[in-house]
Amino acid sequence: MQSNEITKENINKLVVTFYTKVLKDEKISPFFIGKLGADMKSEIWQKHITLLTNFWFTISFGRGEYNGSPFAPHMQISGLDRESFERWSKLFFEALDNIYVEDIALKFKERASIIASNFMRNLSI
Repeated sequence: MQSNEITKENINKLVVTFYTKVLKDEKISPFFIGKLGADMKSEIWQKHITLLTNFWFTISFGRGEYNGSPFAPHMQISGLDRESFERWSKLFFEALDNIYVEDIALKFKERASIIASNFMRNLSI
Protein backbone atom coordinates (compact mmCIF):
# COMPACT_ATOMS: atom_id res chain seq x y z
CA MET A 1 0.00 0.00 0.00
CA GLN A 2 1.30 3.42 -0.93
CA SER A 3 1.91 5.89 1.84
CA ASN A 4 -0.03 9.15 1.97
CA GLU A 5 2.40 10.80 4.40
CA ILE A 6 6.14 11.29 4.58
CA THR A 7 7.91 9.70 7.53
CA LYS A 8 11.52 8.85 8.21
CA GLU A 9 10.55 5.17 8.08
CA ASN A 10 9.04 5.33 4.61
CA ILE A 11 11.87 7.52 3.35
CA ASN A 12 14.21 4.76 4.51
CA LYS A 13 12.04 2.25 2.66
CA LEU A 14 12.27 4.48 -0.43
CA VAL A 15 16.07 4.62 -0.21
CA VAL A 16 16.39 0.83 0.23
CA THR A 17 13.93 0.16 -2.59
CA PHE A 18 15.80 2.54 -4.87
CA TYR A 19 19.27 1.13 -4.18
CA THR A 20 17.99 -2.42 -4.59
CA LYS A 21 17.02 -1.38 -8.12
CA VAL A 22 20.33 0.45 -8.64
CA LEU A 23 22.40 -2.62 -7.81
CA LYS A 24 20.58 -4.55 -10.55
CA ASP A 25 21.13 -1.86 -13.18
CA GLU A 26 24.00 -2.46 -15.61
CA LYS A 27 24.56 1.23 -16.35
CA ILE A 28 24.78 2.76 -12.88
CA SER A 29 25.46 -0.13 -10.50
CA PRO A 30 29.24 0.04 -11.18
CA PHE A 31 29.39 3.58 -9.74
CA PHE A 32 27.87 2.42 -6.45
CA ILE A 33 29.56 -0.98 -6.25
CA GLY A 34 32.91 0.69 -6.91
CA LYS A 35 32.46 2.99 -3.90
CA LEU A 36 30.25 0.96 -1.55
CA GLY A 37 30.52 -2.69 -2.59
CA ALA A 38 27.73 -5.02 -3.68
CA ASP A 39 26.32 -5.97 -0.25
CA MET A 40 23.68 -3.50 0.96
CA LYS A 41 23.88 -5.08 4.41
CA SER A 42 27.51 -4.02 4.83
CA GLU A 43 28.42 -1.28 7.27
CA ILE A 44 29.43 1.14 4.50
CA TRP A 45 26.10 0.65 2.73
CA GLN A 46 24.16 1.04 5.97
CA LYS A 47 25.91 4.36 6.59
CA HIS A 48 25.08 5.45 3.04
CA ILE A 49 21.43 4.44 3.40
CA THR A 50 21.20 6.36 6.68
CA LEU A 51 22.87 9.38 5.07
CA LEU A 52 20.42 9.39 2.16
CA THR A 53 17.45 8.79 4.45
CA ASN A 54 18.51 11.84 6.45
CA PHE A 55 19.12 13.81 3.24
CA TRP A 56 15.61 13.21 1.86
CA PHE A 57 14.02 13.79 5.28
CA THR A 58 15.82 17.14 5.54
CA ILE A 59 14.81 18.04 1.97
CA SER A 60 11.20 17.13 2.76
CA PHE A 61 10.86 19.00 6.04
CA GLY A 62 13.50 21.73 5.84
CA ARG A 63 15.06 20.38 9.00
CA GLY A 64 16.78 17.19 10.00
CA GLU A 65 20.03 15.43 10.64
CA TYR A 66 21.62 15.92 7.20
CA ASN A 67 24.10 18.76 6.98
CA GLY A 68 26.53 17.64 4.29
CA SER A 69 27.22 18.64 0.72
CA PRO A 70 25.46 16.25 -1.64
CA PHE A 71 27.30 17.46 -4.73
CA ALA A 72 30.89 17.05 -3.49
CA PRO A 73 31.08 13.22 -3.68
CA HIS A 74 29.82 13.27 -7.28
CA MET A 75 32.78 15.39 -8.37
CA GLN A 76 35.06 12.41 -7.64
CA ILE A 77 33.17 9.90 -9.79
CA SER A 78 34.57 9.46 -13.27
CA GLY A 79 32.34 8.37 -16.12
CA LEU A 80 29.14 10.11 -15.05
CA ASP A 81 27.13 11.21 -18.04
CA ARG A 82 23.63 12.39 -18.88
CA GLU A 83 22.44 8.81 -19.43
CA SER A 84 23.62 7.90 -15.90
CA PHE A 85 21.52 10.69 -14.41
CA GLU A 86 18.54 9.74 -16.58
CA ARG A 87 18.79 6.13 -15.41
CA TRP A 88 19.13 7.28 -11.78
CA SER A 89 15.99 9.40 -12.20
CA LYS A 90 14.04 6.57 -13.82
CA LEU A 91 14.86 4.15 -11.01
CA PHE A 92 14.24 6.74 -8.30
CA PHE A 93 10.87 7.65 -9.83
CA GLU A 94 9.90 3.96 -9.98
CA ALA A 95 10.77 3.58 -6.30
CA LEU A 96 8.76 6.71 -5.46
CA ASP A 97 5.73 5.35 -7.31
CA ASN A 98 5.98 2.13 -5.27
CA ILE A 99 6.21 3.89 -1.91
CA TYR A 100 4.05 7.02 -2.11
CA VAL A 101 0.69 8.17 -3.39
CA GLU A 102 0.88 10.27 -6.54
CA ASP A 103 0.93 13.77 -5.03
CA ILE A 104 3.76 12.95 -2.61
CA ALA A 105 5.73 11.09 -5.27
CA LEU A 106 5.38 14.11 -7.54
CA LYS A 107 6.89 16.42 -4.92
CA PHE A 108 9.90 14.15 -4.55
CA LYS A 109 10.21 13.84 -8.35
CA GLU A 110 10.23 17.62 -8.76
CA ARG A 111 12.94 18.04 -6.14
CA ALA A 112 15.01 15.14 -7.50
CA SER A 113 14.79 16.57 -11.02
CA ILE A 114 16.05 19.94 -9.80
CA ILE A 115 18.93 18.29 -7.95
CA ALA A 116 19.88 16.13 -10.96
CA SER A 117 19.76 19.15 -13.28
CA ASN A 118 21.99 21.14 -10.93
CA PHE A 119 24.45 18.26 -10.64
CA MET A 120 24.63 17.83 -14.42
CA ARG A 121 25.12 21.56 -14.94
CA ASN A 122 27.83 21.72 -12.26
CA LEU A 123 29.55 18.64 -13.78
CA SER A 124 29.26 20.16 -17.28
CA ILE A 125 27.35 17.19 -18.70
